[in-house]
Amino acid sequence: MDVVNSMIQEKPVVIFSKSSCCMSHSIESLMRGFGANPTIYQLDQIPNGQQIERELVVMGFRHSVPAVFIGQQLIGNERQVMSLLVQNQLVPLLKQAGAIWI
Repeated sequence: MDVVNSMIQEKPVVIFSKSSCCMSHSIESLMRGFGANPTIYQLDQIPNGQQIERELVVMGFRHSVPAVFIGQQLIGNERQVMSLLVQNQLVPLLKQAGAIWI
């Protein structure tokens, strides 16, 4: 978990993704649409991508990518992000994390 924790440290929004995942791109577009600038890690394009995937499982993430962190907390995949959006909880969470200011 040390690698993942170091990668999400001091970043308001982090998305662990794979270059072939269309849902990851959709979540990235959603975040950018609110004015957030997420940090994106493409696990299939970085040397320690498999190690990071294993750490995400240890942290309790049991889904395929995207793995979304907001305010250094694991939110989950696209379903959890969309659930927060529908419940009007996504924007306040992004504000609290310092990802957006409006």
